[in-house]
Amino acid sequence: MKKLTLALALITLFISAGAQHKKSDTLLVALQKANTDTNKFVALITLSRHYYITYPDSGIIYAQKGYEIAQKNNWLDAQGFALKRMADSYGNISDYVKSMQYYFKALRAYESINDMFGEQTVYNNIGSTYLGKQDYKNALLNLYKAKRMMDTYLLSHKPDNKTQRSSYIISLNIGETYLGLKKVDSAEYYLNNTNGTLRQLTNAEEANEFKANIALDLGQIATLRGDKQAALKYFRSAVSISIANQDIDNLSKSYLSAAKLYHQYKQQDSAEYFGRKAIEVATSANFAQDVLDAGTVLYSYYDEDQNLPEAYKYYKITTRAKDSLYSQDKVKQLLSLDFDEKQRQQDIAAAQQQYRENVRMYALIAVLAVFLLLVIIFWRNSNQRKKANQLLQQQKEEIQTTLGELKTTQNQLVQSAKMASLGELTAGIAHEIQNPLNFVNNFSDVNREMIGELRGELKNGNVNEALAIADDIEQNEVKINHHGKRADFIVKGMLEHSRTSTGERQVTNINVLADEFLKLSYHGLRAKDKSFNADLVTHFDPSLPKLNVVQQDIGRVLINLFSNAFYAVNQKAKTTGPDYKPTVEVSTTKENGSILIKIKDNGTGIPDAIREKIMQPFFTTKPTGDGTGLGLSLSYDIVVKGHGGNIDVNTKEGEFTEFIVSLPL
Repeated sequence: MKKLTLALALITLFISAGAQHKKSDTLLVALQKANTDTNKFVALITLSRHYYITYPDSGIIYAQKGYEIAQKNNWLDAQGFALKRMADSYGNISDYVKSMQYYFKALRAYESINDMFGEQTVYNNIGSTYLGKQDYKNALLNLYKAKRMMDTYLLSHKPDNKTQRSSYIISLNIGETYLGLKKVDSAEYYLNNTNGTLRQLTNAEEANEFKANIALDLGQIATLRGDKQAALKYFRSAVSISIANQDIDNLSKSYLSAAKLYHQYKQQDSAEYFGRKAIEVATSANFAQDVLDAGTVLYSYYDEDQNLPEAYKYYKITTRAKDSLYSQDKVKQLLSLDFDEKQRQQDIAAAQQQYRENVRMYALIAVLAVFLLLVIIFWRNSNQRKKANQLLQQQKEEIQTTLGELKTTQNQLVQSAKMASLGELTAGIAHEIQNPLNFVNNFSDVNREMIGELRGELKNGNVNEALAIADDIEQNEVKINHHGKRADFIVKGMLEHSRTSTGERQVTNINVLADEFLKLSYHGLRAKDKSFNADLVTHFDPSLPKLNVVQQDIGRVLINLFSNAFYAVNQKAKTTGPDYKPTVEVSTTKENGSILIKIKDNGTGIPDAIREKIMQPFFTTKPTGDGTGLGLSLSYDIVVKGHGGNIDVNTKEGEFTEFIVSLPL
């Protein structure tokens, strides 16, 4: 049965070898046809990768030729890649000294161009080399450095098949290192991660390349857990995959693992058989480390069997392999290489630390310089601020003095405006008072005559006639009282207008207030210009509620607006024909919680250019001596600031002007 299994394996190996030869022939043809250095380099490195496991010597030759092309063209990244291929090939023939030498050269090539991906692949391979030497401490040190670099690289690069393959190999090597340390849980964790990454590889050939490793490692885990059947299943799978892939290294390891498993369960014939298969395969490929491992196992097996000739035979094989791998000179060389590389890394770290310290020192100097500059700037600004504050204080005092003078002048102008307004109103008041006084005088004369008639009728005994005359006298007295009160209201309104406002609000009938001041304003202008006439049109809302306002202030507003309206229509009357009819309309209404007083004239209107300025203090369109520029400004302050209302104006130059006073209820 064992011979049949071996025959089937050899047949499979020959078939696979035929396929491999076809691929190598294709690569050699591609190399012969390459007509540029780039194509030659790609063909040589591909051939090196093709042979580095099965024929490491050929892998070294092709990688060396590729390196020479990269040197000639100064391709630093290509040099690093070729050096890494040479190191891989030397590692597969267990020449660890040269393997490490070329890895360190490749590392320096990648470092010179800041190729982090290339650096992590070198650290991964160095860790793998230490793993092959069973130096697990240095293996983990380099493998974890490769993993950290890979994690950093993936922060700024999108994952692809190349990065997944590198991540896979790192996890595989870390898992196998923990396996060598007999840390089964850690090994299983990383190998399971590796198995998951393997399924993500899009290149089927690359994925197939690592299946033997996975099967072999899982078999060793099953062995450590005491699961013989599972372990044998994994080892058989590893043998089949290795034969199919012509993977001599993993084939030797798989045979050796099966031998150890059979020896563990006291199946000595099977253990010796698979041990001999392991050393035959390793010897055929000159894998010194695998020869040493298999020879050591076979030596111990035959020694247990007391088969001294066979034990001695494998003892000599083991001794030769050990001398090849671990001679004193090679150990010294490896230690020297390791020391030099660690010293180089320390020098780099020291240089980086010195650089950081220099940066910190320069940064501190820069901060101090900036701080000193800021101190100087703040000191200079402080002095300038003090001077500016002194100048501002001086200017403030001058402005306050000027403001005081302006207030005094403004008060004088206001008073002058009020006196001028009083002067204009005086004639109007006299005319307006004249009417009720005439009524009072006339009815007083009539009553005096009627009282004489009353006495006569009483003397004659005509009681009925006397009573009729008494009724007439009573009616006349009512009229006298009415017109007397009207004259009293006019006088009080004038007195209130002339006094300074007390700010006290009173419940006021806006309709009555507007009507009285409309007439006063009209007669005031008539007193100055007898030829002036205008139609007064009123539309007072009889349901208008009384409003709590400062009567004197609202009266001043109405006087100003009425005076402006009469002035506007009077000016237009002087420049237009006889068909023009001056008209001033006053209306009151209640809208949206406010009382609106609308004063509209068909006068000269307000030009658009000055419309926004009419409420500004001292702005006037009247000739010098006719206006102070304070009427509308004071009216605006009284309505908006004093009563919380608003003044709007609608106008069209040459046609009309309408002021709308809004007072909130």
